[in-house]
Amino acid sequence: MGGLRKELSVANLVIIGIVGAVGTGVLFSNAAMAADAGPGVILAWVIGFVMYLPLTLTYVETAVAYPEAGGPSRYSAHTHGRTTNIINAFANLIWYLFIPPIEALATAEGLNYFYPHLVNATTGNPTTLGAILGVVFMLFFLPFNYYGIKGFGQSTRWLGLVKLVLYVAAAIGFITVFRTVNFFHFGGFMPFGMSGVFIAIPLAMFSYGGIRVIPDFAEEMKEPKRIGRALVWALIGQTVLNLLFAFGFMLALNWHQLKLPVGNWSDVTHIAGNPFLVIASSANLHWLIAVTLVVAIVGPFVTGYIYQGGGSRTLFAMGRTGVVSQKLKELNERYAIPFWALLVFTIVGAIVAYIAAPLPSIYGLIGDAVVAGYLGYAINPVVMLSLRRAGHSGLYKAGGLIAGSAFAFASLIVYWSGWPSVPYATVLLAVASLAFGLWYKIDALRNAIWYIAYIVFLVGMTYIGGVGSLTLVSMPVGSAIVVVVSVAVFLPWGVASRLPALRQEPVAAIGEAVSS
Repeated sequence: MGGLRKELSVANLVIIGIVGAVGTGVLFSNAAMAADAGPGVILAWVIGFVMYLPLTLTYVETAVAYPEAGGPSRYSAHTHGRTTNIINAFANLIWYLFIPPIEALATAEGLNYFYPHLVNATTGNPTTLGAILGVVFMLFFLPFNYYGIKGFGQSTRWLGLVKLVLYVAAAIGFITVFRTVNFFHFGGFMPFGMSGVFIAIPLAMFSYGGIRVIPDFAEEMKEPKRIGRALVWALIGQTVLNLLFAFGFMLALNWHQLKLPVGNWSDVTHIAGNPFLVIASSANLHWLIAVTLVVAIVGPFVTGYIYQGGGSRTLFAMGRTGVVSQKLKELNERYAIPFWALLVFTIVGAIVAYIAAPLPSIYGLIGDAVVAGYLGYAINPVVMLSLRRAGHSGLYKAGGLIAGSAFAFASLIVYWSGWPSVPYATVLLAVASLAFGLWYKIDALRNAIWYIAYIVFLVGMTYIGGVGSLTLVSMPVGSAIVVVVSVAVFLPWGVASRLPALRQEPVAAIGEAVSS
């Protein structure tokens, strides 16, 4: 019986990495980030790139060591056992489960321009009709992932290239408005100082986080050893697009046309709907309205089905590890895709999209829940160093520096996400991990104590450290505490908690089941 088919090239994965990440985040995040950082949003994107580069390099090394489908949700099983892996896998899964509904609802929000009954004009939440349309789009994502990885790669290459051209055209269009006043007045480039920039960075990381999609498809690469090129080039491409849109937002923002209090950055979040579309409409930039509308509809749609594919491979990987039902590791005989994982993932996503209307608090929780994915970042530097201690040859001479930087940055991303996002995500993660851990019989509990303690530490810091309900320490001091404690205590503790011997479970020896 055959396994997954190797059909993806480096070029396929670069496009997947860029267009998968640059979706709703770049369209909506700039306004939210500007509310905290003003024009400093540009610096936040640059710092986000610097922070995510070492994280990306850890994914390169672990993906080369284990080129598996859904790899980021399996690496820790090899080094730390099932308990650590359950927590890590569900952190990744929660990230994936909530993003396709976000993209589906964002696509519906783009269509709201033509039929203004899909989004609540006051709250910005989807109406019941908008949520139903979100469910429809979740189902429309399905064919792109069902008809084999070759078709997925080809459709993503062409749709992705169209999306990239449209995104670049839209960003440059906003830049040409060239209202430089926002950079020099209203508090200057950083009206809230570096603290505002730091608070804005997690929203940047929401976009950069899409880089993790690439190692999820590593097993379906023609040349898995070249995955590093795909990861690094995708990160660079994301950064260029993110900066173009950040400049475009600042240079096109007109307070009077938007009827916002002049210079009050916190009110930028009151722009109802897609901020770029609202700016273009208020300025009567008709050609830019047309391009932005296409971007607002096509962009999130492409991102949504890419994340659906990545998420289904995460569930598939969890089935291989035994964290969830073995049914989820079965492959469709004709198309060699994880059919049951794809079906379950789509159904759950459709439910999440629908309940966003009758339960508006769920719509807010969706954004908070993706913080769980940031907690999933942190395990990778630990796995990388653990593999080296177990005898795996590393790809970089400065592996310790890369892993230490990656772990520190992953910790800061969680900390800066703030209260109550971090506890919401942690509670959701704890409930899922405990429920499935008890059902599927966890083991290697002592090897996971460091990870549990680390998550508790970060929750506590978000509560007291200037980004929560208490301000017992300032944000800069809290950030310094997070970095020092994470790198000096939890990183070496995590490496020391590795299994005495790696649990080798070669993919080729698993013996894939095939469904009809």
